Amino acid sequence: MVKPLFWILACIVMLNGCASRSVSLYEELGGQAKINEIVENFVYEIEYNDTILPYFADTDIDRFIEKFAEQLCVFSGGPCSYSGDTMKQVHGGMNITEADFNLTVDLFINAMNKANVPHTLQNKLIARMTHTRKQMLYL
Repeated sequence: MVKPLFWILACIVMLNGCASRSVSLYEELGGQAKINEIVENFVYEIEYNDTILPYFADTDIDRFIEKFAEQLCVFSGGPCSYSGDTMKQVHGGMNITEADFNLTVDLFINAMNKANVPHTLQNKLIARMTHTRKQMLYL
């Protein structure tokens, strides 16, 4: 005969399995505080890069920070919505080259490294952002 304690433990294990939920990338990253840290680091990286900084010459940096944080929140599955312009609207007329785009990605990776974001999470976030690439180059 199976003891009642066994059945109680079995039910608890099954209920815990059913009650579990998947964790979003947003949560894995550390939520809005970590998103904000990445964005601040990214702005710092841009500020000290003579190749990329000219692309931001006419940029309202406060708006950029706000909208980029919104985008990262959305890309990571956070509780946000993006309220900015389309990537084509923002980057139109800039004629961003592939080399400069790739350099900007490197700066973004530097920003995540400085925020101590693990490489596996960096890769997940960048993978979710890749669809924007074609909306930025050579416009």
